[in-house]
Formats: sequence, C-alpha cells, structure tokens
Amino acid sequence: MNVTVIGTGFVGVVTAVVYSSLGHRVWGLDIDQHKIDSLRQGDVPFWEPDLAKLLTDQLRSGRLTFTTNYQTAVAESEVVIIAVGTPSTPEGEADLRYVWAACESLAPHLQPEAVVAIKSTVPPGTLPSAERIIVKHDGPRQPIMAALPEFLREGSAVADTLKPDRVVIGAVNQHAIDQLTKLHQDFAAKIVVVSPESAQLGKYAANAYLAARITFINQVADLCQRSGANVEEVIEVIGHDQRIGRHYWYPGFGYGGSCFPKDVNELAAYSRRVNESDNLFNKLSQLNSERIPKLMDQYASQVGGFADKQVAVLGLAFKPHTNDMREAPSLKVIPYLLNARATVIGYDPQALDQVDRYLQPHPQLEFEDSISTAVDQADIIMALIEWPQITEFEFAKTKADKEQWFIDARNQFDQAGLLAAGYRYLGVGI
Repeated sequence: MNVTVIGTGFVGVVTAVVYSSLGHRVWGLDIDQHKIDSLRQGDVPFWEPDLAKLLTDQLRSGRLTFTTNYQTAVAESEVVIIAVGTPSTPEGEADLRYVWAACESLAPHLQPEAVVAIKSTVPPGTLPSAERIIVKHDGPRQPIMAALPEFLREGSAVADTLKPDRVVIGAVNQHAIDQLTKLHQDFAAKIVVVSPESAQLGKYAANAYLAARITFINQVADLCQRSGANVEEVIEVIGHDQRIGRHYWYPGFGYGGSCFPKDVNELAAYSRRVNESDNLFNKLSQLNSERIPKLMDQYASQVGGFADKQVAVLGLAFKPHTNDMREAPSLKVIPYLLNARATVIGYDPQALDQVDRYLQPHPQLEFEDSISTAVDQADIIMALIEWPQITEFEFAKTKADKEQWFIDARNQFDQAGLLAAGYRYLGVGI
C-alpha cells in the first residue's frame, strides 16, 4: 500500500520505518527541514533500540522516503496517518493545533478514497472537527476518517509495532476498516474495531490505568514503610490472584516520561470539560508529583542529610533503553540534592547527550560515562533506573573504605548482598 505518515517524532518515525519494513511504500512527512534532512541521512533524532539500522535498511530499499512536500507525499497515498505531537495546554488539555494544521495542509492533495487515520493521542470527538477542516480546505466532500491510536513503549517501540498486543481501529466507515485491516494484516495481533470515540478514550484509559497501578503500589509501599511490611512480599501475596497478576508492579519514584503524565493530565482535563471531575484521574497527577519530594525528605532523614556529601545518581533517563529524560526522576532528584548542598555525579548509558536540554549547569554537578568513576568515593549511591548496566554492575568491587549508603529506588538489587559488601541499604517500602 501507499502510506503517508505525517509527523516525524518518536511515533511517526517508528511507524513509518516499520510499515516500510513490511513492504509498503511509505512517505515520512514533516515541515521541519532539518529533521527531514537528518532522517534522509539515516540519523534518528533519539535513541531507540534497533531503529537506526532498520531506518538505514528501509532507506536503501527505496520504499521509505522523507519529504516536506505535502503534494508529493499525499497525492498517491491510500492511507494518510497523522502522527504529530499533541502537547498539553497550561490547563492540561490536548493542544490539537498541529493536528488541525496537518488536516489543513493535506486536504487539497487527498484522494477521495484515501483514509485519514489519526494516530496522535487526541480526546473523543476530534474526528468530526478534523473532517470539517479537510472539507473547508478543498479536500473531499466526505473525507474517510479513522482513529488509529498507538500503544508504543519507549525502549521497545520497534518490537511493539511489529508485534503489538492489539491493533485498534476506530472507524464506522467500512472502507476505512478494510484499508486499515489490510495495512496491518502482516502484524501478528488481534485487530480490534470500535468506534472512533472508544478508540480515542481507550488510549487514554490504558495509560491512566497503568499510571494508577504505579501510584497504587507506591501508596501500598508507604503503608509498608509505616507498618514493617515489605512491599515486594505484598506484591507476592496479591500477585497470585489471577484478577490482579504479578506484572507491572513498580514501587518507586512514580511514573514519568512523555506519555503517562501528559495522558493522565489530559484525561483529567477532559473529565472536567464534560462535568465528570470528581474522579481518580484528577488525583493521580497530584499524588505522582508529590512522590519524589516525599521520598527524598524521607531518605534525607535516614542518611543524616545530603549537605556536603557526594551523591552518585545512576540513571538519568525516565526508564531503561531510551535517552528520553522528559519527566525523569533525575530531573527532580538532582535539583533536590543540589539545593541540599550535595555534590552530584550523574551517570546514564544513553542520556548524557540530553543533559544540557534539561539540567542547568551547576558547580556541584558533573556527569561521568562510567559507573565506576561515578560511584568512586561517593557517600551515597542512588540507583534510579533499572538499566542492565546498573543492575548488573558489581558494586561490591567498588565499595569504598568508608560508610556508604545505597538507595535502591526501584527495589532491583539484592539487599543482603549489598549489606554483606558493607553498604547501608535503603529501598522503597522494604
């Protein structure tokens, strides 16, 4: 099939590359000439496992082309996918200006039988507005519209796209359903066809539920801290209930990244707009934003304060296998430590090139590309993110001949082993 993907951010690039790898003729379209020039050279503007090689392979195949020209990209496409960003407004709602701009620009070049599928995360009710914009700007009189939400995880986006849990098609037009089913026929996944509104709300609901699950177990961890219980043992108890399961329990510093905080806030804003504000969604963000300061205050009291101490902060990205630092724990932890007059040494296997975008220079802040160097003579080691490079590191070999605290922010380490090595250990809810 001939496919156009509008927007070459994280979702757009991964989507375009994967569709091309399945044999489709794909145009990646963006108005940012610099991004297009870089992608034409095979340069990915972010780090994602397996993506760079797959991009290079598809460029060489001739099936994947990047352009800034709407006419070139859209005129012959059977499916046009809108994957532009939808940042939150100050009020927390989804800012749809880039979706509207894409609809306006694609309209005069759109074939009457082409399907316009919005992959961007948007609230229910977006499709009719998009349709009106396309008609107004010389598009077909009855555009064929659909919702096509994405469920990618940073760090495993290529695998998630090739082998998704499900492909959700939100459409009522049978031609749209048929074309999008055809586009995804080589995916080993169940295709779920629902209304556009259900598809759009389903995307928000999925991320809000996962965020709520993280928040829930953090609340349980707080109770464990008060009662002498161990949150990992509590997870073992509840996890054998098949209605609950043992997966996706992550006690720690809360959720972060580019999706969960944004989507929870937008779902809460949508609920307020439709007069359903007395709900869980409007509480989740508050609990999550309070999480790190609360834990850092607790740790400060346990280690005797951070002033005049050297702290190694291991893991700067918001999760392993990505260099994305948006809403990462490190962005709250490091300023907290600096304000407490600590000296901070940061380490991350992939995110060091992103540090300048998110953290201001400070005389007490530096970064190292080696764990051994970062933890050398540290008074406190904080393992924030479960990168394999961190969790598999042999900290016993770098134990200094002095008191050292080890703060395990994700309960990933062998407490007994660290204690035997001479560290004083602190976890979350244990």
